[in-house]
Parts: sequence; C-alpha cells; structure tokens
Amino acid sequence: MEIKELVSQKGKLAKKASRELATLSTGVKNNALLKMADELEKGAARILEANKGDLENAQKQKFPKAFIDRLFLNKERIKDIASGLKEIAKLPDPVGEGTKMWQRPNGMRIGKIRVPIGVIGVIYESRPGVTADAAGLCLKSGNSVILRGGSESINSNRAIAGILSNAATSSGIPEGAVQIMEMTEREAVTELLKLDTYIDLIIPRGGEELIRFIRENSTIPFVRHDKGLCHTFVDRDANIEMAEKICFNAKVQRPGVCNAMETLLVHKDIAGKFLPLMVKKYKDAGVEIRGCSRTKGVVSDIKDATEDDWRTEYLELILSVKIVDSVEEAISHISDYGSGHSEAIITSNYFNAQKFLREVDASSVFVNASTRLADGNQYGLGAEMGISTQKLHCRGPMGLEDLTSQKYIIYGDGQVRQ
Repeated sequence: MEIKELVSQKGKLAKKASRELATLSTGVKNNALLKMADELEKGAARILEANKGDLENAQKQKFPKAFIDRLFLNKERIKDIASGLKEIAKLPDPVGEGTKMWQRPNGMRIGKIRVPIGVIGVIYESRPGVTADAAGLCLKSGNSVILRGGSESINSNRAIAGILSNAATSSGIPEGAVQIMEMTEREAVTELLKLDTYIDLIIPRGGEELIRFIRENSTIPFVRHDKGLCHTFVDRDANIEMAEKICFNAKVQRPGVCNAMETLLVHKDIAGKFLPLMVKKYKDAGVEIRGCSRTKGVVSDIKDATEDDWRTEYLELILSVKIVDSVEEAISHISDYGSGHSEAIITSNYFNAQKFLREVDASSVFVNASTRLADGNQYGLGAEMGISTQKLHCRGPMGLEDLTSQKYIIYGDGQVRQ
C-alpha cells in the first residue's frame, strides 16, 4: 500500500474516533489514562530495549550530547512519563466547561463552552516522552491524535505508542484515538500535512528546519514550538546570592532543552562584583563562556562573543555574556535577539521588575526565577504539548485548555430575527 493511502487511512480512523471520543465521560477518560500509566511502567523493559537500539544508532551517527540526552530513557524517566499521565487524570476536564453566559434584551441566553479541536497531528523529534505526553493530553481533552516522531526515536516511539494504544482501547477509548505513524520517510510527513480533510491542527516540536518544512508544506493550521533563545538579566539591584543560584540553574541544570538560558545580560554597576564569581562557577561546571568586550574586561580567559552568538540556541554548555548599561538596553537586546520563549530578570527593584514584565514580549516572563521553570508541569498544567512561541491560538506551555476550541450555545423560547 502506498504511503499516501496509509496516511489517509490513519486520518479517516482518527476522525471517526474523534466524534466518539468527544462525548466520552471524564471517568472513562481518566480510567484510560491511569491504565496507560500502569501499562507503561509494566512495559519498562520492552521500552528500554527499544530505546537501546535508538541510542546505539544515534551514537553511530554522532548526534550531539544534547540530542542524545533528549532521546535517552531509563526506569526513572519512564516512571516520570507515567506520572505525567496520572497527573493529567487528576486535572479538571475542560470539555463542556462553560466559559461565559449572558442574556440579550429579547430574552435569548447565549453562552460559550469548551469543545475538543478534533484530530491533532503531532510531529516531533528525538523526545520519546512526547509520545505519552501528547497522547495523554489529547485523550483528556477529547481529541484524537496522530503521532509522528523522528526516525532517530522510532523504536522507542513504537514501543510506547503500542502500549498506550492497547491500554486505551481496552479501557473504552475508540480505536484510532491514539495512533503512531511508523513510516520514517519524509513523504509520510508531507502527506500528513496535506490531510486537512481529517486533521484539524498540527503541533510541531523540533528544530528550525522542521518548523520551516511545516510552514512551507502544511495546508493545516499549526501551532509551532520554536527554538528557545532565552535570556536572564541581572539588574544592578539584584541579590547576588539569588542571582548566582538562578543563573547557574538556568544554564547548567539541563542545557539541552528549550527553556535553558543561552545569553546572560548583566548591568554594568554589578558586573564587577557578580561576574568573576559567576564565571568561575560556570567554568567549574564545564561551561564555555563567550563574552562581549566589556565582559572580557571584567573576567579573563573567555572567548569573544560574535554577532552570531547572540542569535544562537546552543543547547549545550556554552553561554554568551553581555554587559549592558540599563534595563532598557537589556530589554532592547532581548527584543532584537529573543525567540519569544522565556525571559527573566533578577532584581529587587519593583519598578524595573514591572517594566521588564510589561515590555518584554515573550510567552513567559520571570522575575527572580529560572527560565527552566517554563514548563506545563511546573505551571500546574500536568504534561504539556510543547511551548508555543506564536500568539494564535495559544502562547506558552500548551495544556488541556489549549487543546480545546469553543462553541456558542443559545437558549431561546421562540425568538426569531426581525
């Protein structure tokens, strides 16, 4: 059977399943999620064996360390993935929630309620955990999902998706509600992106090349999870101890993810006191520092930062550092180079904090906290579909509500248009 026909069949099955899934009770969906979580933990050995093959292939192809870290699974990570499904089960069901109600002069009552989007296609790279997160969030929000992971994680994704699909259908979820595309050919993605008869939304998670490919080929609306070029600005009124703790965490805790800091901005009045200690701490952790000329005047033995560095999402232990004259210059730098993901200011100055919150254009803006906290789970949303860096129809970590649309409901007692 040709790839086009195989993809089309998945779309038809998902569309059919979505109609039934949209009407299922919260109890049925939650029971399915808990069964899926249990089966994942029971199937850990099978998943790890599949993941081992993916890791071996990735190492042979000499993928970067950050890439391999995103691909890597162990028992603890599988337990965390299963816990994410359990957390989703605990969350309020958004489907059917009334968001507004008002009455017109003619007595007609008009309301809005949340409804599933329908069928969602999720295209992602390297992270096998996304397979479970996406399946769980889509199921709870009443959407069918077609998953298409990268070829580098195909074995892991097959194992996880197979377990999830079987657990879901055995719990009363319609067949086809959770599907994975096992074809690794790029043609399969192209066909998926043109399946607007059946698919209502595409959610891509990956690098710039993937986002560009989807933008150029999709006939379906999409919400992009773009790169994370995140900044932290240490203001002159920052608490030094707090700044060191936050800045270290933002870069070092897990450098290969999108909410890790890539550029550190430091106010000139605090640079002499803050940077020598901070840079030493970074170097002890294996971080390569690339600084502007003013930074090099404060700390020695660091590389020159180029124009390209300010635009680079490293996803590894490399950090660009720039000294600025003011909060206004920090905001201007972020406006010029930021990706709209997550930005932070460290300060005890209320007015500078409020100015930063008001003027920085990003999906998450932090005061005195690490950008690593930009995450659906950390925000209390359960797992997330990704972090939207665009503004329509959602922005920031995508939780259950972001996987719903709304419809008007109207109560009348005989009203007609005059």
